[in-house]
Amino acid sequence: MAGEAQNTVWPLPKFSFSVTIDGTKTSFQEVTGLEVEAQIIEYRAGDSKAFSTIKMPGIQKSGNVTLKKGVFAKDNAFWVWFKQNSLNTIKRVNVVISLLDQAGAPTMVWTLENAWPTKITGTDLKADGNEVAVETIELAHEGMTIANG
Repeated sequence: MAGEAQNTVWPLPKFSFSVTIDGTKTSFQEVTGLEVEAQIIEYRAGDSKAFSTIKMPGIQKSGNVTLKKGVFAKDNAFWVWFKQNSLNTIKRVNVVISLLDQAGAPTMVWTLENAWPTKITGTDLKADGNEVAVETIELAHEGMTIANG
């Protein structure tokens, strides 16, 4: 209504973000998979009067994080990193994903611990395409922390 105070608190837009992998800032077009969940443990005692189980939080697990970026000439750093996969040895690094405000300062920060590439997808090729070549890297990690910037 006219004359009433306007609410000045708005959700943050998601289009301004930065990604730092092992201390190196890298530009990406898209980041997905910032999720964590607790597995459910169901239990019911044999002498329980209820005909249902109770649910308790179990082990936490994190999904893989997918990053998409443009393909650049002579930039194959992710392929080199991926090729280091060997049985149980891989270079594990911390990845910091920051949601930025209008001034470019971090407002929300997700840190992936001990991340490593589990999948890389090269760009699709199309003779009549009119898009930028984009590659995808999927990272497994051993936990995620979230902090305010």
